[in-house]
Amino acid sequence: MILMKKVVVGMSGGVDSSVAAYLLKEQGYEVVGLFMKNWEEKNSEGICQSTADYEDAARVCDLLEIPIYSVNFVQEYWDLVFSHFIEELKQGYTPNPDILCNKEIKFSVFFEKAKSLGADFLATGHYCRTENGQLLKGLDPDKDQSYFLNAIKKEVLEHVLFPVGALPKREVRRIAKEQGLPTHSKKDSTGICFIGKRNFKEFISHYIPYHPGNFENLQGVVIGKHDGSAYYTVGQRKGLGIGGPGDAWFVVDKDVERNVVVVEQGFDHPALLASGVIAKELSFIDDKLSLELPFHCRAKIRYRQEDQECVIESIKGDTVTVSFSTPQRAITPRQSIVFYDGDVCLGGALIEKSFL
Repeated sequence: MILMKKVVVGMSGGVDSSVAAYLLKEQGYEVVGLFMKNWEEKNSEGICQSTADYEDAARVCDLLEIPIYSVNFVQEYWDLVFSHFIEELKQGYTPNPDILCNKEIKFSVFFEKAKSLGADFLATGHYCRTENGQLLKGLDPDKDQSYFLNAIKKEVLEHVLFPVGALPKREVRRIAKEQGLPTHSKKDSTGICFIGKRNFKEFISHYIPYHPGNFENLQGVVIGKHDGSAYYTVGQRKGLGIGGPGDAWFVVDKDVERNVVVVEQGFDHPALLASGVIAKELSFIDDKLSLELPFHCRAKIRYRQEDQECVIESIKGDTVTVSFSTPQRAITPRQSIVFYDGDVCLGGALIEKSFL
């Protein structure tokens, strides 16, 4: 008797995880749905989004005739992700909670929960692929999510499946509609991981009070007033409220101690350009990976950016120095730089500072 492999699917209530569950069942796996509740808050209509998402996930699992369970990681998400996110903002950085969420929640505590249920594999609806413990880009270049999974380790990835990673998004929606999955036309989730799309300033103001200060140019001339340096990021144009003649204004730097946001006019102002970065907390997916330096590869300094040619010049401990073939715009402290060798995601690091 051949025993079926058991797969726990992270059911988000969206179309991607719905199709992932369907495909795995079609492939002969024993499939179990597992829903995570990581945030508790009702909207203006008194509806908790996580409750609505669970109901969608449950409807899909009922249709596919697979069991579904729910786990509450609200406290873990607060302790391991959200509180860290807020603290980084207070210090003037621009953190990426999605990467931390994947590292600390989805592929850590959630992964361990799946194993406790007897799972051989954990599956999610991410647009990525795996091969021999390597993380590969999703085949749909507009949906590839490998950037957000750069901190996941090989020993975890060897037990993870990404069933939709080789499909374009339009095909995922086609399958969902063809199979009558109730999530086939549901909009993709956006915004902060598990919290969703919000008015960022209004949402963050509940955790970081407004602290009015000055917009200044590089010469120290006051250009206008702002609500607090924590609310702005390098490269930002929208929401500054600075008018006047000439090109649009952009954030080029922040002085957190003085609560000053530095702005200049012009999308490609020289203050926004840099030829390299120093990044810390370097983490390769394969801990045994050894690079012969200088190492030529490609990298992203933000999601949806095209891969950029670069050279890893040096690695000292967990600090890496990287130079780019072409100057990069709006390099932002505490965003991730993620390295690629072709379609293989090697890992990443947190940007500390840029240099000319």
